[in-house]
This record gives sequence, C-alpha cells and structure tokens, in this order.
Amino acid sequence: MPEVEIVLVQPLYEGNIGFAARVMKNFGFTRLVLVDPCEIGDDAIARSSHARDVLEHAERKSLEEVFAESDLVVATTGELSKSVCTSMRMPYYAPNELREILSDVDGRVSILFGRENWGLNNEEVSRCDLICTIPTSEIYPIMNLSHAVGIVCYELAHLPRGTYRVAGKTEREALIDHFGTFLARIDHPDFKRQNTLLMLRRIFGRTALTTREVSTLHGILRRAEWHIDHDMPRQGTP
Repeated sequence: MPEVEIVLVQPLYEGNIGFAARVMKNFGFTRLVLVDPCEIGDDAIARSSHARDVLEHAERKSLEEVFAESDLVVATTGELSKSVCTSMRMPYYAPNELREILSDVDGRVSILFGRENWGLNNEEVSRCDLICTIPTSEIYPIMNLSHAVGIVCYELAHLPRGTYRVAGKTEREALIDHFGTFLARIDHPDFKRQNTLLMLRRIFGRTALTTREVSTLHGILRRAEWHIDHDMPRQGTP
C-alpha cells in the first residue's frame, strides 16, 4: 500500500497549515512535510484542532530531500498545458483518477501542493512523475490550499493494498537516463530531447512500472544499442 505524504511547498499562512493537518487526519493521513514554511504559531495550532499531533510531527525537509526519498512524486496544479505538444503540465489527472494510478504502488508517494499565491513553478513540476488537478468551476477556479488538500485526501482514502512492488525512484531515473543516452546515440534532435524525456517521465509515472518491466525496457535499449554498434544491416537487405 502506498505511504502517502502531503508536502506543502513554502506555505505562506500558518492557518492553512493547521487546517491542512486537520483535514489530513479526517481521512486517515498523518505524514505532513513542510518545505520552507512560514512561522508556525498559535493560529496553526488552533486551526489544527484535534490534529495537533499531525502538525507537531510534521517533518521539515528541502525539496531535494523530498525528491530523493520518494518513489513517486505528484504535482498538484491549477495551471495546465493547453496542448499535448506542451508536456510541462500534461497529461494531467483528477484526484479520483490518481487513486486508480496509485492503487498498486508499494512505496512512498509525495503529493506536492504549491504556494498559495502562485503554486509550483515549472522546474518543480518538471521533476514530478504525475500531474494532478482538481476540476473546479471556471467561475471561481482558485481553491484554498487546505481545501485542495482535503479533496485529494478524500479521494485517496482507503486505497486498496498493492499486490506487487513497483520500481523505485532510483530505478526509474536510471531508465530515463538510459533513454537519454539512447536518444543521443540515434541523433534525436537536441531541441526535442528534453521534452521527449519529460513525456517519458510522465508515462512511467502513471503506468507504475514493475522492476521486471524496467529491466525489460533496459534490455530492449541495450539490444538496439548492440545493433547500432555492430552496424547490422536491416533484414532483407543485401
């Protein structure tokens, strides 16, 4: 079963931190991570109510530590790409769809919520494996931070237990690196390379690759590289 942690990235208001802790506990989540938060005082404690323990046990980490320690990282965002040709915030999933994707994950899943004023930046989003967005009304699409946390926690509550362990972060990163080397060897255009790797990251994030599947993809790439090295003629050519 995934170990879900809620990560608030540079939250600006302590009241939102307290409310986030409260709504997390409502749905059975207790792992709260704070990245460079504002000062936390009496207002946060009061708003956390009976979830004061979640607030008091919240971990302080850098974003680098979050990425290093997580098997899967999800970015939540209201700003979306308008076309599949722009991969930064595409493809994206609603919280209920996220539940289906994460149901088989057996590892640490970090769900990032950005700053109240401008969310997560492009660099932070680009490093994430999945994009999640809450389908709000165009009349008033901007949600309070703690409300967004509550909706995601509600949808992820009572996730079914996974039946197998998916490939970890290190294994997926090694596969992406291998694809990067492979793209260079086949002269994939430089200006397309980063976007291609970003699309691969998104694909791997939503498919929850197993260790065997990662190994198989490495094998396919190595086989293709062997043919490149040996300059094998195509079948049917003299």
